Amino acid sequence: MNNGSLPANEDDPLGSIQGAQGDVARAALEAAFGARAIGAISPVGGGITTALTFKIQAGDRSYLLRVEGEPSPLRNPYQYQSMRIASEAGIAPKILHLDEAARVVVMDFIEPRPLQDYPGGLHGLADALGELLRRLQATPEFPYYVDYPDIVGRLFAHVRRTGLFAAGLLDIHTEQLERIRQNYHSGLEKLVSSHNDVHPGNFIFDGQRLWLIDWESACRNDPMVDLAIVIDSFGFSSDLEATLVQRWLGRAPDQTFYKRLTTVRALTRLYFAGVFLSASAASQTRSVPDTDLSVPTVEAFEKGRSDDMPRADRAERMHTLGKMYLASFLSGDPVPRFGWPT
Repeated sequence: MNNGSLPANEDDPLGSIQGAQGDVARAALEAAFGARAIGAISPVGGGITTALTFKIQAGDRSYLLRVEGEPSPLRNPYQYQSMRIASEAGIAPKILHLDEAARVVVMDFIEPRPLQDYPGGLHGLADALGELLRRLQATPEFPYYVDYPDIVGRLFAHVRRTGLFAAGLLDIHTEQLERIRQNYHSGLEKLVSSHNDVHPGNFIFDGQRLWLIDWESACRNDPMVDLAIVIDSFGFSSDLEATLVQRWLGRAPDQTFYKRLTTVRALTRLYFAGVFLSASAASQTRSVPDTDLSVPTVEAFEKGRSDDMPRADRAERMHTLGKMYLASFLSGDPVPRFGWPT
């Protein structure tokens, strides 16, 4: 290809994108690069997002093209505004082109290095994560979407409608969510800019510093939500958790702090139970409703983790992971890490 125009034919690297999405992708590249030569284009996988992502080579630099699919009823309408604010603050990669109406963005591609290579080891990483969250929450405020317990409630209501579980099996979780809602705002001082999906897969280490990507859930939120997600998804030990919290908070936490963190962690666990179980329902691999909420230990679950298992087995493990988060929502027991080796 000798310019930024990408014809829609069998030689088109974006030919796998069907219909209007393909037109949106080609228009975005033309807007971002004009007549600049575009080299290799390759798909980028990862995560459970429905967005299509491609690595674009233009000159001696790499960029990421991200094209969102059809919006769902649960879609956050403020992800692009939030992403732009984070990019301008140097927390998200630099944006070359963003079309919110078309749901497409072209940004710098950050070549990832393993998070476990972060300078200073796990303590250095925990400290850096706390600092990045602190910087994010100090940016100009993201738009407000909806209170976090309502977001959790909407997603959990969706799970209940899928028919994954026998009638009445999840009533205890609904009752507990309502109890949390009644006292949730006690101790909540203000809402701040939040990513709301800060698991290890959404942090990129470029060899020098951390970046945050995938802003689909970003909006103004309870400041403890991002903190709770990082603690659980990384599976940090108590001393690493203390390092993270100290850097994020800027002081030693007290018992009041930890009491509210426990409440917020329950909500984030129910939220991710909803994410995993929604994915289980979408896989359509279960023929009858589940009548059993028993779960394996975290150690047993993580020992059986594999990225190359058959699709049906992956769906079943996603279902089991969702049930483990359901159990932890009630008990407060630890949950599995997000596939990140510590």
